[in-house]
Amino acid sequence: MSVEPAPPPHLDLTRLRVLAAVARTGSVTAAARELHYAQPSVSHHLARLEAEAGIALLQRAGRGVRLTEAGRLLAARAEEILGRVEGARRELDALAGLRAGRARLAAFPSALATLVPAAVAGLRAAHPGLGVGLVEAEPPEAVAALQAGDVDVALVFQHTDAPHARPAMDLSRFEVTEVHSEPITLVRRAADAGVDGAAGVEAGDGPPSLADLRDAAWIAGCERCRADLVARCATAGYAPRIAFETDDYVAVQALVASGAGVSLLPSLALRAHRNPDIVAQPLPGATRQVLALTVGAPTPAAHALVQRLVEAGAAAHD
Repeated sequence: MSVEPAPPPHLDLTRLRVLAAVARTGSVTAAARELHYAQPSVSHHLARLEAEAGIALLQRAGRGVRLTEAGRLLAARAEEILGRVEGARRELDALAGLRAGRARLAAFPSALATLVPAAVAGLRAAHPGLGVGLVEAEPPEAVAALQAGDVDVALVFQHTDAPHARPAMDLSRFEVTEVHSEPITLVRRAADAGVDGAAGVEAGDGPPSLADLRDAAWIAGCERCRADLVARCATAGYAPRIAFETDDYVAVQALVASGAGVSLLPSLALRAHRNPDIVAQPLPGATRQVLALTVGAPTPAAHALVQRLVEAGAAAHD
C-alpha cells in the first residue's frame, strides 16, 4: 500500500511579513511598531507560523527573542516571496490601469498643437482602452492643476539658457521628465529680411542679433515669454518697445507678416503654424526646455502618457 506524501506546509503571507519584520527590526516590539500591529498580535502570528512550518523559528534570548537557523532561512525567503508578490500586484495594477485607466494632461498651446496629438495617437494605438483628458494651460496654471490633483501630468516649459531671466520654476516637488528642447527664433517679415519667407527657418544672412533691433516694434506673447523677451533685450542694452501683446502664435505671425513688428517664437509654434510671409532665424544659444511633471510615482496611465510625450519630443527633432 502506497503512502501519499504529506502536503507541504501552508505559509500565510501575513505571518511571513511579520517574521520578515522581526528579522529586519531585531525585536517583536519594533516589528509591531513598524507594522502598526499590537504586540500580542505579532506574537500570535509568529506562533501560528511556527505551527504551520513545523519547526521552531524563534528562541528566547534574555528579555527578547532571536531567530533560529530555520527562522533566519525562512525570513530571507519571506523577503523574496513578499517582493515577488508585490511585484506581481504592481504588474496587475498596471495592466488593469492601461486597459481601463485615464490620464489627464495640462499643456501649453504650441505643445497641444504639436507634441500632444502625436503622443495621444501613440497612446491610443498601444492601449485602446485608455482615456485621455486634455486641458490648455500655461505653465503656472498647469503646475497649479497638477498640485490640486486636477491633472496627472503637466507639460510646461522653461528658458534654460538665459541667466539674466527670472529664476526657473521650483520643480523640486515633482518628478521631472525632459520631453523636448527647442530653439527660440527671431521672427521678422520676409520682405524686411530681404528673403523669400518660404525659404525656411534658416533663411537670412548670418545669425540674428537683438542688438540690431533696438528701434523695432515688438509683438509679445504670454507673460513668461514676454519676460524672457524683456530680459534678452536688456542684456542687449535696451528695453523693447512692445507694440502688441497676444498669446496666439498664429496672430503673432500674421502681425509680423503685416509689418506691425518683430517677435520671438519657439520652434514648436512655427511647427504648429507657419505663415509663408515671415522668416524665422534661431537666436544663437537660445533654447526652451519642455518638461513633463508628475507628483510622486505616476499612475500606469500617466506613466504611459509621459513615455509617448518623450517619443513625440524626440520625433520633433527629426
